[in-house]
Amino acid sequence: MTAQSWIARLLTFERDGDTFRIYEPKRSAVARLYGGLIAAQALAAAGATVEPGKLPQSLHAYFVRGGRYDAEVHFQVERTRDGRSFDTRRVTAIQNGAVILEMIASFHLPEPGADWYPELPTKLEFDSAAPKEAMLDFGEWFELRTVPGDETEFAVPPFWIRSREQIEDDPLIRAATLAFMSDLGPVPAALPPHVELRRDLGFAASLDHAIWFHRPFQPEHWHRYEVRSVNHNDSRGLSVGSLYAADGTLIASTTQEALWRL
Repeated sequence: MTAQSWIARLLTFERDGDTFRIYEPKRSAVARLYGGLIAAQALAAAGATVEPGKLPQSLHAYFVRGGRYDAEVHFQVERTRDGRSFDTRRVTAIQNGAVILEMIASFHLPEPGADWYPELPTKLEFDSAAPKEAMLDFGEWFELRTVPGDETEFAVPPFWIRSREQIEDDPLIRAATLAFMSDLGPVPAALPPHVELRRDLGFAASLDHAIWFHRPFQPEHWHRYEVRSVNHNDSRGLSVGSLYAADGTLIASTTQEALWRL
């Protein structure tokens, strides 16, 4: 039997009807639960209630409060709508009796139509990017290539990224991998351009996050993630991201607003 990938292990639920339970393993270097992880798990729980053939189309998540590792999370899925082409689900993630995430996710039955996206100049060519080892607490799962000279502990866009392991050929698991990965860059990108990113800069947290899944995603292949800041006021920074395959195909689009108390 083939061993599960790292993301499949993180998506191993105990299920009781439309309620899913996961015990978050302790990570020694991180105290606060990573938002991309809880979003990936919420998407997977929602997808487990959808009829086969309908694929993740989009998700819109609010990080209501911080969670922690070494504790159980309950994901309560509400079947908002089952349609011929689209299914909609609402997911509430609860830890220790408190809501930590609210998500609306949509699933779509693939259908023929126009296939277009704008071809934009690349901000970081793969051959110009430098390998980076120190990346938060997820370096064992991803390979990362960034702008040469980047010595921060963050994943600062633009960067190239891929899973170190082969991920199961399952659209839902791969979409959950994308959700996990997409939360790595937006918080540092949400800073105003004139503010230098430092470890002691202030308090930062993801407030809400959205993803549109455009085309199939292969996590073990190199992808380029470009994220730009579009607004910053009221201690909130808004960023817009695009995930591209190595050949320039647009795979997904993201937006996120982050809290920055400088």
